[in-house]
Amino acid sequence: MLTTLRRDLRAARERDPAARHSLEIALSYPGLHAVWAHRLSHRLWGHGFMLLARALSTVSRWFTGVEIHPGAVLGPGLFIDHAMGVVIGETAEVGADVTMYHGATLGGTSLKRGKRHPTLGDRVTVGAGAKILGNVTIGHDSRIGANAVVVKDVPPNSVVVGVPGQVIARSRPRPAASPLDLDDSLVPDLVGASLLSLRRRVDELEAELHATTNGGTGVRADGHDVRPSEAGIWSGEDFSI
Repeated sequence: MLTTLRRDLRAARERDPAARHSLEIALSYPGLHAVWAHRLSHRLWGHGFMLLARALSTVSRWFTGVEIHPGAVLGPGLFIDHAMGVVIGETAEVGADVTMYHGATLGGTSLKRGKRHPTLGDRVTVGAGAKILGNVTIGHDSRIGANAVVVKDVPPNSVVVGVPGQVIARSRPRPAASPLDLDDSLVPDLVGASLLSLRRRVDELEAELHATTNGGTGVRADGHDVRPSEAGIWSGEDFSI
């Protein structure tokens, strides 16, 4: 137990650039307090003291804003950054060195007893506001983008974005020892990319269609086309705002 608590503390120090020293983390990080409280409540739960375990988890939620059922299994090195609003259900299983951000949920989609919450592999990153629902498995070294909603299994070394979550295989698998990947500017916009591809195909077809009917210019007859600039900014003149 002591070794696990030290690993939780080290995980917070390694993955939060705002952390200055271990004492500060131990005293002022609610995410770490929630994980430590769960370590104790889970042990009580496993020894049959279920009411006491639930009472301890409730007190922890009051003080930290994190709700973790004492039946959940949390691997070593879990770091919950900012903490507030995180929910982890009873049958959830979290691997080693997982990172979760505020508002993330490991929830269920069934009222039946039994395994009904997600299983996260090692070194998974769950972005702010992400929802992973049901008895699904998230493979090792995967990243769940902010506000994504995941309702199906995710292979290892994948990135998930959107609602419902769309799985993207990494072009270059992420080594286990590589730093945490948190740059949301690199997360692709799948819907936007699909629409851009469709728009280009429509432009080509329109150019071919109007090449003979508009003096060979290939310009649309109405002369008006609603689309963003090359900088990605939409013109307010096209909308009543």
